[in-house]
Amino acid sequence: MTNESPRWFTSSYSSNGGNCVEVAANLAASHGTIPVRDSKRPAAATLNVPAASFASFITGVKTGAFGTV
Repeated sequence: MTNESPRWFTSSYSSNGGNCVEVAANLAASHGTIPVRDSKRPAAATLNVPAASFASFITGVKTGAFGTV
């Protein structure tokens, strides 16, 4: 496993004043997970989602599988 640092980013659709999540997709290949954190509390706990599960979630969002909010 490498000692690579996460490169955090938010969605380009996140223009709501900072109430969003950040992801570090750059770790998917080397760690097999996508770290996710609250943008308002970057020092708080990070949720590490398996890369395949995160990919399935993104596919579901893009296809409308979860409806609209």
